[in-house]
Amino acid sequence: MSNFNKYSRYYDLLYKDKNYTSEAEYVLNLAKNYNKECNKFLELGCGTGNHAAVLCNKGFSVVGLERSEEMVALAKQKNISNFNPQVADITNFNINEKFDVALSLFHVISYLTDNEQLINCFNTVHQHLNINGIFIFDVWYSPAVYIQKPETRVKRISDEQIDVTRIAESTIHYNKNVVDVNYTIFIQDKATKITEVHHETHPMRHFSINEIKMLADFIGFDFVKAEEFLTANKTSENTWGVCMVLRKK
Repeated sequence: MSNFNKYSRYYDLLYKDKNYTSEAEYVLNLAKNYNKECNKFLELGCGTGNHAAVLCNKGFSVVGLERSEEMVALAKQKNISNFNPQVADITNFNINEKFDVALSLFHVISYLTDNEQLINCFNTVHQHLNINGIFIFDVWYSPAVYIQKPETRVKRISDEQIDVTRIAESTIHYNKNVVDVNYTIFIQDKATKITEVHHETHPMRHFSINEIKMLADFIGFDFVKAEEFLTANKTSENTWGVCMVLRKK
């Protein structure tokens, strides 16, 4: 997640077409289905606070954890009521609070490519949830990765000041359940015509449902359900992003 530091200043621009409202409402409905008394949310990898803004505007409180200092600074600049973004490592944190719901969206859990990191994260989330607290997260789904395979993608977007072109090319590591997403990002200043070029590699882990079930049982969660993120469709080899729901025993 520290990979995002280099382009946190134009992160919101890159994802301005992302429907944060629909995603936050989808997660909120899931949370209410399994914990009707949910009020306090913990968000792992909160970015610049776009999901949290939707939840807070609906009257909930959110503590957001984000490794990127730049993104936390941008989140704080938005002055979102009842939102407390903090710089923290989601695999090792202690904020002395208990929550009704823990969220981790936009495939943040897929960045935990190391087993120790993954176990530490789930253990720490478990410690910060109330009994029957809900843990909702989305991950890359192994069947889709192996059947569809990641494609080279190009995204172009701009605002009044800059033009951004991002090229994503992938390398699959079959024995690790990891895909390296290699980004080349061109940022051109419209006024000066000067172009910055950034190169980044984002290792992304994909998961099977049985893998998450085993991890949940090991940590002390009940596995509640898995479905396609946002649509709630049944998972298949066509489902790239799967939403997992766990409940603290």
